[in-house]
Amino acid sequence: MVLTMEKRGSYLLELSSNAKNIRKIEPYVDEIMRSYCLTEGVYGNILISLTEAVTNAIIHGNREDENKKVMICVKDVNDRNITFLVSDEGRGFDPDKIPDPTSAENILKLGGRGVFLMRQLSDGVTFADEGRTVEIYFKL
Repeated sequence: MVLTMEKRGSYLLELSSNAKNIRKIEPYVDEIMRSYCLTEGVYGNILISLTEAVTNAIIHGNREDENKKVMICVKDVNDRNITFLVSDEGRGFDPDKIPDPTSAENILKLGGRGVFLMRQLSDGVTFADEGRTVEIYFKL
């Protein structure tokens, strides 16, 4: 795990694409919470959203190829909001083609809820770079 301060003051976490590295998200979020003095009210939503984004990046984006990296950083933070970026080195995907996990035909399926959860728990989710980067925004 690499945790450094970038020039902009944003924390950067670089992970190899091994599912075991998902456990490194919680200490990363803990450090962000301490460093930016964020309230506990947003902690759970940030932790779950970033965990889902990183899980998707490792498993679906990079297909658990440990030679490929997943990058997580704080893009922007101020008194009113915080924005994270999660990027992978995979082929990308079209987020508009993700099946609705709340529809009758998908309700009992395992998986397929990561993007849905990110959208429900954050104040905004956008995708860039053909789906290889997700930006997740939270109001503070």
